[in-house]
Amino acid sequence: MLKIFNTLTREKEEFKPITPNQVNMYVCGPTVYNYIHIGNARSIVAFDTVRRYLEFLGYKVKFVSNFTDVDDKMIKEANREGITVPEVADRFIKAFYEDIAAINVQKATINPRATDNIQDIIDFVKVLIDKGYAYESGGDVFYRARKFKHYGELSDQNIDQLVEGASEHIGEAEFDKKQDPIDFVLWKKAKPGEIKWDSPWGEGRPGWHIECSVMSTKYLGETFDIHGGGQDLEFPHHENEIAQSEAKTGKKFVNYWMHNGFVTVENNEKMSKSLGNFVTVHDLVKKTNPQVLRFFLSSTHYRRPLEYSEANLQKAADNLDKIKTAYNNLKFRLDDAKDTDDEEIVSQTQSIIEDFKNAMNDDFNVQNGLTEIFNLVSLANNYSSRDTVAKNAVNVILKAMADLTSILGINLDSQQDLSEEIQQMVDQRDQARADKDFATSDKLRDQLKDMGVILEDTPQGTRWHIND
Repeated sequence: MLKIFNTLTREKEEFKPITPNQVNMYVCGPTVYNYIHIGNARSIVAFDTVRRYLEFLGYKVKFVSNFTDVDDKMIKEANREGITVPEVADRFIKAFYEDIAAINVQKATINPRATDNIQDIIDFVKVLIDKGYAYESGGDVFYRARKFKHYGELSDQNIDQLVEGASEHIGEAEFDKKQDPIDFVLWKKAKPGEIKWDSPWGEGRPGWHIECSVMSTKYLGETFDIHGGGQDLEFPHHENEIAQSEAKTGKKFVNYWMHNGFVTVENNEKMSKSLGNFVTVHDLVKKTNPQVLRFFLSSTHYRRPLEYSEANLQKAADNLDKIKTAYNNLKFRLDDAKDTDDEEIVSQTQSIIEDFKNAMNDDFNVQNGLTEIFNLVSLANNYSSRDTVAKNAVNVILKAMADLTSILGINLDSQQDLSEEIQQMVDQRDQARADKDFATSDKLRDQLKDMGVILEDTPQGTRWHIND
């Protein structure tokens, strides 16, 4: 039985989708004015892992994640480069797809863009005005946060404290336009030279919060199963989404709210573009094996902080290498495996799979799930060292390892082929060993190691793998 920690209730709850065997899921996507950094990627990978596990359980997942392709940052970047906002968006959306492909993230079912849904946004805002939840002021449209009686519940904040905080950080011009300091913008009046659209309130563009309410309900329905995002989105973004959506529909917006922890750097500081301490995925995959980066990002429970460091990346590389080596050593044994059964090994494997599911059913606890994957590694290592192995048992273990690691976005069958030159060196070393020319054998082994090819001598012959 899968249980999910619901940020709204602060409890683990049994997962019951609205439609049997179907999960409708929305995750807030990036503002596309720059390359994604690994803080962004942590959220992307966390919810890709959630999606993969739901699919492993047999659910059909409709996964929607938006692109914010117009906002102040987009306009600033376009002005800096002397190009249009859509040109900035197109470039970084293309880069986004390239970067997530590198770390083996599945594409969303739908990636809607805010600018493709302007009329839907305008229509949504009209309803909020008609219901008395929103008002126009000087070309802007604001939402009356105090009118929504549940405002602050998701982020567990008192509305009077929110009023005090809002009063301290909004400018005088904005303060004069608002009826209440905690009211938030739904539609922004365009400044001279800015990208804009016609609306009943004059030329302008949508506020940030409204776009996710519009696009999530448009593609997933007025109530859907899971809404995810980083912890920094709990307030105000997700709080405002709830207020807008439930005011419009009169229905519960989302059944399960999930929020991932931050990526931190030195001194436990949050990684973010605003702090200037970020590392982009675009740059990192050029110098780090993308599978190692994926493994690093997916091997910590999604709600816990994840510390980025070279040492932790190396630890991830070492652990992934242990998994791959065990898998490939066992796969190598298929060549001499007997066409027989080994029910005991099959039973042990199935037991580990069940223990993995029990771990993941506890709010997607990948750390405990990894413990079971390494139990499979131990089983694979022990079995591959036997004098004789049964083909069915080898295949069962291999399939279990491939299936469980694929939930973390790791493809164990992604071994690359050796170049002709390197293959010749491996063959020459095999011949040198057969001729008991150990000096030549050792020399070739060292040369191959310097080239990143690691050799393993087994009773069944020489195995190799690329050093990550």
